Amino acid sequence: MPSIGPLEIAIVVAIALVIFGPKKIPELGRSAGKALREFKGGISGDDENEKKTVTAAEEVPVAATASAAPTESTAGAPAAPDDQA
Repeated sequence: MPSIGPLEIAIVVAIALVIFGPKKIPELGRSAGKALREFKGGISGDDENEKKTVTAAEEVPVAATASAAPTESTAGAPAAPDDQA
């Protein structure tokens, strides 16, 4: 059985460009890669839901870090006076 050489690969790529167009080829490549990753994950028994819950639990909430850091509008502003009556 003959092997596939560079000429055959070039012909297949040229036919794909004519059929799908240059704008659609990257989208097809991404979807094919995603499908292969999902297939490999299904075969090996990896569960992405477990991975997402572990990483989500380890993350620091954004609101807690944002409230501690001064913003540009309040960084140089003087503090508001206290009402002492």
